[in-house]
Amino acid sequence: MTTSRRYPSSTGVARLAGVSQSAVSRAFSEGGSGSEETSRKVFEAAKKLGYSPNLLPRILRKHRSNLVAVVISGTDNPFYASALEEFTRELQGTGHQVLLVHVDGDHSLDGVVPRLASYRVDAIVSALPVLSKDAAKAFANVRVPTISFNTPVRNRWVTSVCSDGAQGASAVADLFVARGARRFGFIAGSEGSHASDERLAGYRGRLRAHGHAGIELAAGDYTYEGGLRAVRELRDRGALPDAIFCANDLMAIGVLDGLRRSFGMRVPEDVLVAGFDDVPEASWLAYDLTTVVQDGKAMVAEAMGILQTMMSSSTSTGGIQRLVPGRLIERSTTRR
Repeated sequence: MTTSRRYPSSTGVARLAGVSQSAVSRAFSEGGSGSEETSRKVFEAAKKLGYSPNLLPRILRKHRSNLVAVVISGTDNPFYASALEEFTRELQGTGHQVLLVHVDGDHSLDGVVPRLASYRVDAIVSALPVLSKDAAKAFANVRVPTISFNTPVRNRWVTSVCSDGAQGASAVADLFVARGARRFGFIAGSEGSHASDERLAGYRGRLRAHGHAGIELAAGDYTYEGGLRAVRELRDRGALPDAIFCANDLMAIGVLDGLRRSFGMRVPEDVLVAGFDDVPEASWLAYDLTTVVQDGKAMVAEAMGILQTMMSSSTSTGGIQRLVPGRLIERSTTRR
């Protein structure tokens, strides 16, 4: 027979410390008015009993939980994993607790609103974007400040921190042309991805400015396996492009393995390859990938600054967009 666990109570702490129950409450309240000696007795008694205060009454009274939801779609993508770690560190450093929420594989926040509406979170942050106006409206309806990366739609409650994908992609196009490429490919992320579309637009626009109109396109869904499939698809259509830009590093690493191991091709001698993000694996000697830095640490810092402003205001101050510049790093996959 099992019995439910009984947690130590404030009454037990008060009895052991020889103080009133209200003194226990004051000792555990921020800015409490109890004496130092009384607080010492309370904390010693609480430690002996293993007591910690129940935050639920305070949440109900103040309508603030000190919980921030961090939404992820998995940690297979090293950029998301790094952003999750950075968000958690920064939030805990400002006294917030993290509620981790997982979204299945659609690479966006659009479907998470119904699940979060039942939690009294003070804010929502994520490296995933809000993609539709209906989803942004749903976040506004629950009136919770929401900050996400690379989000194309915003309103009073939804704010975006974006990497300058078009600028970074333009730099890749310039590099490819400078290295002598004449046929160009692009491996896109997931369908409807604003970040992928923006990177393609910057890449295509700069190539047109150089007099190159055609680009071979394939989709890789932001995954390593998708990069492998995409480069095989391009090969099956005929001659491969002699320069391939991928919307993220994970796909670019798949492309590199496909070119070298499946087709026996040399990079960069036969094909130039570049990615986007600068995940740690991009600098590994096995890949040494040319890429555009998507500065996750700077994006999290921007998000945290906006979050503090939104949460300290009596009215919503969202709807803005902050742009974080990218930076091209050339490594051996383009250095002939």
